[in-house]
Amino acid sequence: MSDSPTDYRSTLNLPDTPFPMRGDLPKREPGWVGAWNQEGLYKRLRDAREGAPLFVLHDGPPYANGQIHMGHAVNKVLKDMIVKSRQLAGFDAQYIPGWDCHGLPIENAIEKKHGRNLSRDDMQAKSRAYATEQIGQQREDFKRLGILGDWERPYRTMDFANEAGEIRAFKRVIERGFVYRGLKPVYWCFDCGSSLAEFEIEYADKKSDTLDVAFETDDAGKLASAFGLASLRAGKSAFAVIWTTTAWTIPANQALNAHPDLSYALVDTPRGVLLLAESLVEKCLERFQLEGQVIATAKGEALRGQVFRHPLYDADAGYRRVSPLYLADYVSDSDGTGLVHSAPAYGLDDFNSCVSHGLAYDDILNPVQGNGTYAADFPLFGGQHIWKAVPAILEALKQADRLMATQPITHSYPHCWRHKTPVIYRAAAQWFIRMDEGEGVFTKDKAPHTLRQTALEAIEHTHFFPENGKARLHDMIANRPDWCISRQRSWGVPIPFFLHKDSGELHPRTMEILDQAADMVEKGGIEAWSRVTAEDILGAQDAPLYTKSQDILEVWFDSGSTFQHVLRGSHAKAYVNGAFHHEGPEADLYLEGHDQHRGWFHSSLLLGCALHDRAPYRGLLTHGFTVDSQGRKMSKSLGNGIDPQDVTKKLGAEIIRLWVAASDYSGDIAGDDKILARVVDAYRRIRNTLRFLLANISDFDPATDAVPMDQMLEIDRYALARAAQFQAEVLAHFEVYEFHPVVAKLQVYCSEDLGAFYLDVLKDRLYTTAPKSLARRSAQTALHQITHAMLRWMAPFLSFTAEEAWPVLAGAQNRGSIFFETYANLPVANEGLLTKWARICEIRNLVNKEIETVRTAGQVGSSLQANVRLTAPADDHALLASLGEDLRFALIVSAVELLAGEELAVQVVPSTATKCERCWHYRDDVGSDAAHPTLCGRCTSNLFGAGEPRTVA
Repeated sequence: MSDSPTDYRSTLNLPDTPFPMRGDLPKREPGWVGAWNQEGLYKRLRDAREGAPLFVLHDGPPYANGQIHMGHAVNKVLKDMIVKSRQLAGFDAQYIPGWDCHGLPIENAIEKKHGRNLSRDDMQAKSRAYATEQIGQQREDFKRLGILGDWERPYRTMDFANEAGEIRAFKRVIERGFVYRGLKPVYWCFDCGSSLAEFEIEYADKKSDTLDVAFETDDAGKLASAFGLASLRAGKSAFAVIWTTTAWTIPANQALNAHPDLSYALVDTPRGVLLLAESLVEKCLERFQLEGQVIATAKGEALRGQVFRHPLYDADAGYRRVSPLYLADYVSDSDGTGLVHSAPAYGLDDFNSCVSHGLAYDDILNPVQGNGTYAADFPLFGGQHIWKAVPAILEALKQADRLMATQPITHSYPHCWRHKTPVIYRAAAQWFIRMDEGEGVFTKDKAPHTLRQTALEAIEHTHFFPENGKARLHDMIANRPDWCISRQRSWGVPIPFFLHKDSGELHPRTMEILDQAADMVEKGGIEAWSRVTAEDILGAQDAPLYTKSQDILEVWFDSGSTFQHVLRGSHAKAYVNGAFHHEGPEADLYLEGHDQHRGWFHSSLLLGCALHDRAPYRGLLTHGFTVDSQGRKMSKSLGNGIDPQDVTKKLGAEIIRLWVAASDYSGDIAGDDKILARVVDAYRRIRNTLRFLLANISDFDPATDAVPMDQMLEIDRYALARAAQFQAEVLAHFEVYEFHPVVAKLQVYCSEDLGAFYLDVLKDRLYTTAPKSLARRSAQTALHQITHAMLRWMAPFLSFTAEEAWPVLAGAQNRGSIFFETYANLPVANEGLLTKWARICEIRNLVNKEIETVRTAGQVGSSLQANVRLTAPADDHALLASLGEDLRFALIVSAVELLAGEELAVQVVPSTATKCERCWHYRDDVGSDAAHPTLCGRCTSNLFGAGEPRTVA
């Protein structure tokens, strides 16, 4: 025998893998993105899934303006994770990315760069070029996040076919009786210079001046009679007093309103006899700083037909008009004076009340211009902006002795969600989609129910994630007014109407013209329609009688109708396998931020119901906004945002993906540098587990080395049963589009099920038994199947890492991408094994606790230096005894003495045996082979003999 020491380390089956410990994500991820593009991976995936059941997530188009932010990243990554999870479930999971291209923000960007006096043609040309440029930039950023989709052929709302499809959809909505033209107050933004839809309104605090204004009666005797009085107090004037927060509407007043069932009082005061709601007399007098006495009361019904003078009646001849008092149910005595003033051009209730009482549209005063100023010839306040005119109005009322009180107030007020500036209601001739009963122009195929009824019914057949979205959308539809769909801008799909110059009626050939316009737009875009004249379309005889409409369809009609001309139009060939040719236009899922209950979800629902009597989606998923760790919404102004571009350069897109997956998207999604650092730690733990798995099966070929299930060691069969149980949990979460529980459970699975137990127990068998022994190949068979399953669990969110690991695992079987695969076909979970080994783990934890106590006392180092005496009651004793000699391997100790007793008890003592140089177990048979004096009997058998018998662990 040689005296030179033997290197027994070289006899161990030490793990080895080309899968590196460091991901080096920022440098390596672009390589996978490039390879996916170059190989046409998305197209190959579609070819591979041809004939499989379809899954369609219809993309809510982001706006083609500006660099993507973290909110975009969250949205797109979440969509990608869902599509990939369905792809791995065996579906033909399609993702056609889209962009919203028309509308005001792009016009604003063009005006900032080129000025506000561009021609319509110039604005459209520059807007199209700008949108194209923005899409190119955003597309690269989305691809960098690892998102798979049809990037070579996305849909854009400005594509000629989609613009034409939108006109055809509009025609169909007209045919079904939903479209009408009306003069009606609509939200109006001075900065947009256009009407706004309900979707485009948000509420914020605004400072205003409240004012109580006195309207003198035009017939004191008639007012007295209404209260059963012969006359009013001699020498005193009588006034109806109103309260408002919109001083700027007073000059346009045309009526007053009272509630027919409220009790009203005449109050004698030093300022005159005042008409007030009886319940508010005390509060009003206090506000007016007056003493007063009620001299008579009467129901509001008795006030029908009363007439009052405009408060500026004597200040300027332009206001020498009267305001009739109408009865209206919307008046209340919850605040104010119980009387409401009506400027019908600037309030929906006011408008409806005045029109229903016979006020003609042509007689409605509408002095406020689109830019927020009063018309130049408007008495007293002409040319002034309405907000700046308020002090002048208050002063004029004060000079006329009609201002009873005024004080500042901060209240919730509608604002434009683009400009964050206050909006007003303003009467304008607009095109509407009606929610309730009514007859539209050119009705050909009237819908069987109202749009409101159909939409509410459709909500009942939609799955919501989370469920509370259902009530939110239901309430919005139940209470929304008619949808104003016309805008006064240039960059958008035209409303191709010709209106008679005298009657305002549409041309009799309107429906033909819509077809003609759609055909023109399909060939040359909206620009082609912009260039035609009335004579081109109507001929020389009719052209002088008609005006070509310059209105466009609002952008919510653009995006809301995409299901019609994308899923059934421009990309219909992508869906030849299923839903869209045979069952209707429903997508499986729409997914956006929760603000889209009033946006894209809302407009898509209305148009789906208007066109097809059903929603265009089967499911709606909403996610929260991105916020910082303090819960503040990320914004440039606060400087608390995280740019996805910076994160991908510094940490890698995989970290963004894992952050999104780990976040509960049903609420707001918090992110900052510290949160991302924790995500990096979680990533490393998962990657290290994956690396361990790959390293320990590097010499395993499943074709020749796999062990049949009935020959595998029991703990290996348990590990597969636990993996099958875990996979069932994962797939159940994926089925309802949940990812954060999967990430949390995967970390626990890696650290506890694998790292702290199974892999820890396995190391001895993997490293010390013969390379091709049944004991080692059994372990590798289990690890190989677990790794296959784990890569698929990870792939939807850790796409780059799964793709990196796949060729290492698959080897010669590799088909190029893990996304061609489906979830692993694991053996059915054996409940008996799961129950048995769950109890063994509990007992093992008790043993480890006692070992730790002895280690703290300095009596042992590693657990292998410990001998354990286990006393166990009958059930536990039988369970532990079934492991035989392998019990010590399951507990990772050198010796175990198992005794029967009443209660479970653990005693740990240091081993007095010698440590084996190779396996590090403490055994009495170390040196029993003189040729290998530092080895134990099991190591000499594994190296030079028949091999150590292992049956359980």
